[in-house]
Amino acid sequence: MSDLYDRHRSVLPDWLALYYEDPLEITHGEGRHVWDADGNKYLDFFGGILTTMTAHALPEVTKAVSEQAGRINHSSTLYLNRPMVDLAERVAHISGIPDARVFFTTSGTEANDTALLLATTHRRSNTILAMRNSYHGRSFSAVGITGNRGWSPTSLSPLQTLYVHGGVRGRGPFADLGDAEFVDACVEDLKDLLGHTRAPAALIAEAIQGVGGFTSPPDGLYAAFREVLNAHGILWIADEVQTGWGRTGEHFWGWQAHAQNGPPDIVTFAKGIGNGMSIGGVIARSEIMNCLDANSISTFGGTQVTMAAGLANLGYLLEHDLQGNARRVGGLLIERLRGVAAQDPGVREVRGRGLMIGVELTRPGTDLADPDRASAVLEAARADGLLIGKGGGHSTSVLRVAPPLSLTVAEAEEGAAILESALRTTQ
Repeated sequence: MSDLYDRHRSVLPDWLALYYEDPLEITHGEGRHVWDADGNKYLDFFGGILTTMTAHALPEVTKAVSEQAGRINHSSTLYLNRPMVDLAERVAHISGIPDARVFFTTSGTEANDTALLLATTHRRSNTILAMRNSYHGRSFSAVGITGNRGWSPTSLSPLQTLYVHGGVRGRGPFADLGDAEFVDACVEDLKDLLGHTRAPAALIAEAIQGVGGFTSPPDGLYAAFREVLNAHGILWIADEVQTGWGRTGEHFWGWQAHAQNGPPDIVTFAKGIGNGMSIGGVIARSEIMNCLDANSISTFGGTQVTMAAGLANLGYLLEHDLQGNARRVGGLLIERLRGVAAQDPGVREVRGRGLMIGVELTRPGTDLADPDRASAVLEAARADGLLIGKGGGHSTSVLRVAPPLSLTVAEAEEGAAILESALRTTQ
């Protein structure tokens, strides 16, 4: 392993982050488990950053990919593509957006980049509203709207970005307010902000901030924002890269917790739909999607083999009600972890929905983030056979728990027990 690590460091960028003091090479997986190059078995509670959505080596997806690869892998969007049309029809139908059009990309970053292109072109404005603590990808435009300093390496941007309060319920100037008062205060902040700028093109927001540590506002915040946005003609872009496809359990899309005024104008997605294959995309009303007045293609977006994977994966998820499983098993897991947290003065909060759970660590008796302990917990959990993630806006002090949506109750209990042990040994 050290030889591979040395080779990695000699040829790949220094800023390409790796977990663990002794980085891990994952060689294969099955179900909710993966194995490393030394033969060690792990229960996977992070799924390749919320990407292995259903299960590792899911037979239905593996079969679909193999059969499609035996016919043709790729032809580009310059030719008719039956698997792409099939998946676009299914995604458009379940999007909730009327007269929806779908454009496929290869990643969530590219999806958000495309959404920004559409919104700024449609509105003839390069001003974007984004949420503090947000993360939207690693392209030049996506970095420019990311509200998390740890993932935004440059202030240079083709866009003017204005950041809005509301994405983080438990910190900031409105944290001590009740939910209704919190929403009112954030809406007033938005109104005040709009009084000092030219009309923005869009607000882009994650219903639950992923990299930011699985933080979220009270239900209905973005519906309240929408009333203000509509009065100014400003579009709402819902970044569903991490929250989509039923992961939150209660809803198929994260935005549905804020749906009082209808669906967003634009939805972006990626990660889980491909179950590890490289799929991203944008859903938008036809007049927004069709606003570009120049030709465009996507060489690899919508390629046949990834579309076959997406169709098989989405079909499996719907047929086996994995959204319902995320609600049931995720609810049990959250309550189990909250019981653990009650005995640990260094756990500030256990939060989340479905199988999207954050455990925020702080120094006992303070609100100061504890990234050193978060790293120590990751190491201890790995040593006992559990893989988790980490994130957070103030520093990487939030443990991120996001297993495949087919997680069983027994596996949830096993993972919770390992995480409990890791927390106890690092106090």
